[in-house]
Amino acid sequence: MSTTANQPARASDPPTQAKVPDRAQAKVPEITAWFWATKIVGTAMGEAVSDFMNSWLGPAIAVPIMLIALGLVLRWQYRTDRYSTWRYWSVVTAVAVFGTSAADALHVGLGIPYFASTAFYAVVLAAVLIAWYRSEGTLSIHSIYTRRRENFYWLTVLATFALGTAGGDFTATSLNIGFFPSALLFGALILVPLVGYTTRRMNPVLAFWFAYTLTRPLGASFADWFDQPRSMHGLNLGQGPVAISLALVLAALITYMAANQVGVRRARPVPHLEPTLEPVGS
Repeated sequence: MSTTANQPARASDPPTQAKVPDRAQAKVPEITAWFWATKIVGTAMGEAVSDFMNSWLGPAIAVPIMLIALGLVLRWQYRTDRYSTWRYWSVVTAVAVFGTSAADALHVGLGIPYFASTAFYAVVLAAVLIAWYRSEGTLSIHSIYTRRRENFYWLTVLATFALGTAGGDFTATSLNIGFFPSALLFGALILVPLVGYTTRRMNPVLAFWFAYTLTRPLGASFADWFDQPRSMHGLNLGQGPVAISLALVLAALITYMAANQVGVRRARPVPHLEPTLEPVGS
């Protein structure tokens, strides 16, 4: 006779426990050379597109459109439970565009000097990172598999874009260094976390966020150099052509990564106590 669901369990039967998943998919990509190349192109494109939209439509129309687009792609990103190439990079692209206007608003809209807006966004970034660490005990991007951690991640990304934009404008205009020399400056500075990470003399999480922040002024300085008039030491290629060209390059990079599964992570064990300083590139 077969047993039924109402039959009492025998003493020898193992106790029933709720099944807890021990592996999860992180919602951010593996860090590869493709990641950094796409990030730099994306930051440059965000600068060019933001400048073009603001000059063509005016900030009163352009900024709300940017914010709505950011909200839509963020909602799209939150609906998946693992890294998706197009979803993830759509959010990065939207943040790149909106972050530029957010940083410019303090200077152009309120007349706040670039050094002050740079300092302000540096404080904002520090506050987000401190809150993230106090809440989760780690800033590792390998641990982004819960909604709260993803919220902290995207807040940090937005803060780095705003800080990088303000910092790049500060060096290029306030310090009168110029756009191309600023790009070279930030290109040299980004070697600091690279060398620190490869020689294991820098905290890998610090190295990642340091480099991530510097990619913004690096890419934006190149974009400004391409599209700004010669009177501002630019190449005067035009905001529209530069924005479209960079958007096509970015789309090609994302298409390649999506087709070849570049950056897709394997499911990782979810430990009870995560190490705080997990290597970024492992």
